[in-house]
Amino acid sequence: MQKSHKLILLLAIIVVCGVLINAVQEKDPEQNPIVIEKSDLKITSDSYNIKAIKIPEDLTFAGERVPIEKHDIKERIDRELLVNTYWQSNALLWIKRTNKYFPIIEPILKEKGVPDDFKYLAVIESNLRNVTSPAGAKGFWQLLKAAARENGLEVNGNVDERYHLEKATRAACDYLLKAKKKFGTWTLAAAAYHDGNGGLNGKLNTQQVNSYYDVLAGENTQRYVPRIIAAKEILAQPKKYGFHYDQEDLYELPESYKVKVDTAITNIASFAKKFQTNYKELKIHNPWLRENKLNNKSRKAYYIKIPK
Repeated sequence: MQKSHKLILLLAIIVVCGVLINAVQEKDPEQNPIVIEKSDLKITSDSYNIKAIKIPEDLTFAGERVPIEKHDIKERIDRELLVNTYWQSNALLWIKRTNKYFPIIEPILKEKGVPDDFKYLAVIESNLRNVTSPAGAKGFWQLLKAAARENGLEVNGNVDERYHLEKATRAACDYLLKAKKKFGTWTLAAAAYHDGNGGLNGKLNTQQVNSYYDVLAGENTQRYVPRIIAAKEILAQPKKYGFHYDQEDLYELPESYKVKVDTAITNIASFAKKFQTNYKELKIHNPWLRENKLNNKSRKAYYIKIPK
């Protein structure tokens, strides 16, 4: 008796499961989208679409037209727009950081006579962070040691001004101005910032061309200017590309004031305490100070930011 009861129960379970499976299979997902409801939240299976991006016809960089009628250029621009639009977390961090750092970068570009579009070069170089590349380039502008020193920055184990945003921005501007004078266009100056003056010049001469858009280079150089253009397009009109935020979501630069120092500082942590702050806060505001001391044997005048 017990075995027959178990058998009947098992057959009943199989029949019920079959009915449920048929009921699910008979539903057309396009006619009956899955709906998940929780309070006033309603998400449907067709509510999120990944769309191709329409490339603007009038793209420019630093006032110079982008020739998207060239098939390879159009595809390279398309790639960077897609990658950076759909890498939403990274693009949102770009948006948040530009509110904090562009007000520092923009007036320096204007003062030096470098087009405003070059602020987007810093975005794609470092994501507006003080990072170090595998090649040893550092800071927002990813300057190598030799290029930094050639353009007036102090670089050593104690002080590295590649991490000083204002000074590094001026040094990057000087590099770009020299490249513009050498190559004739801002687009080539941007490419030279990545490939180096010598590397780019060799390619142009060998291939007998004078435009970035006509030169064949390595993949990273080929992607470089399109990445800047994509960053400009997304950051200049983020809502067009689906990014929505409130002003309070953006990062703000903490207030600070400057203290002139023309002597050595034997202990940065003790120095910070004199101004009612601490070592961490002082280093956040002055990342160019690389040790817990400032040697300053030459009695140079430094200006240290003190958080308010």
